[in-house]
Amino acid sequence: MRSRSERNPQASANDGFLAFTSSVAFDSRLWRYDIAGSITHASMLAEADVITRADHEKIVSGLRAIAADMRAGSLTLPASAEDVHMAVEKELTDRVGDAGARLHTGRSRNDQVALDMRLYVREALTHIMEEAIALQETLMRKAGEERRTILPGYTHLQHGQPVLLSHHLLSYFWKLQRDIDRLVDCYDRANVSPLGAGALAGTAFPLERSQAAEMLRMRAVTENSLDAVSDRDFVAEGAFAASLLAMHLSSLSEELILWSSHEFKFIRLPRTLSGGSSMMPQKRNPDIPELVRAKSGRALGGLVTILALLKSLPLAYNRDLQEDKENLFDVFDTVGASLHALTPFLAGLEFDRARMRESAETGLMTATDLADFLTTRGMSFRAAHGLVKELAELSEGNEGRFRELALERLSTHDGKLDLKDLEFLTLENAIERRSVEGGTSSKSVKTQMEKANASAKGTFALLQKMRSDVAAVDELLS
Repeated sequence: MRSRSERNPQASANDGFLAFTSSVAFDSRLWRYDIAGSITHASMLAEADVITRADHEKIVSGLRAIAADMRAGSLTLPASAEDVHMAVEKELTDRVGDAGARLHTGRSRNDQVALDMRLYVREALTHIMEEAIALQETLMRKAGEERRTILPGYTHLQHGQPVLLSHHLLSYFWKLQRDIDRLVDCYDRANVSPLGAGALAGTAFPLERSQAAEMLRMRAVTENSLDAVSDRDFVAEGAFAASLLAMHLSSLSEELILWSSHEFKFIRLPRTLSGGSSMMPQKRNPDIPELVRAKSGRALGGLVTILALLKSLPLAYNRDLQEDKENLFDVFDTVGASLHALTPFLAGLEFDRARMRESAETGLMTATDLADFLTTRGMSFRAAHGLVKELAELSEGNEGRFRELALERLSTHDGKLDLKDLEFLTLENAIERRSVEGGTSSKSVKTQMEKANASAKGTFALLQKMRSDVAAVDELLS
């Protein structure tokens, strides 16, 4: 019996071509944006008298019916379709006839997909912002609860100087704030309509491009048709902003993993959000931060793939751009899910304040303060640094021995030095002396909290405006 390819080799070749080139399996998630964009395009055509008002009404009614069926789950786009655009257009034409076939007048799939991706990106950015803001709120709440908790501050993962836990937690708030600022910037550049750019040179029909931008609440139209259909800067930028956010989540996760270990014992894992061992019954594992740490690499991989596929592309549209979607979708999905999982984990864990303090009392954490003190007695900092380093090495890390050696040795340098002069070498004093703006003193942290609250309010106001823009898509579908 002959195989199918032997019976009809041309059919087999065509099937293979479609299977390789079709994108509907993954770009079908763009259907909401595609339909909303088609509604605005139909409105531009009608306003320019390119199609009749009757055809416009049929097209819009048909598109909204398709959207309703897609939402209800009674309609799925066929896997045999080339892409989401052709699938929606075919469904529309099947429903409303010749009017549906007029929809694509003055439009190319090149400007169509560019619009769909911009609408997707701006909405995805708002979702990530929402999750990032929720994590910021948790960090601020935890910081407020830990205003007096002291722990070691590290460089090179070695004890450095004591800091307030609130100060440590707020450092991640500001990392996230920069991430949010980048998301907002990306949103602004993505929120521009390319519709009307056509395949590459614009359209010969007298379309008012700003009409579509206004209907979709996009801030402007693209300036150059060649750039409009080839530009995927907003894709790469969105992937970068999300990936860098994931890097910050990975750093936070790494610390939580370390802090949960027996060697640190700084935190107690939330029982409902940590896993056990299949063999060792005594263990609880920080599964969520471990997965967040791993998934950050996945986000980074998506970004690198996007950058690689964009390099060296000639103008204008090239089919290579089809490959941006799966990677971008995965970056946004992965980072959004990581934020969503890490926030309740952080909210549910408990800090062991006594253990943190105990750790901060070892490692000669106030050695820098002694060097600073000596500079107030006229010694150069470099000389003071060398002297204190020598004392630290002689004491072999023993806090009591370090103080004895300091009193003994330094009295020979300054006859006025006595035991009272070493009272400043307490953790609290070391912390409170660092009262510069952005420092770890309680006063500085209080000011920092006020700034963080003000920043969070400003971010939330921006998010509300962005949500209003994004809502235009669903409003057009109703």
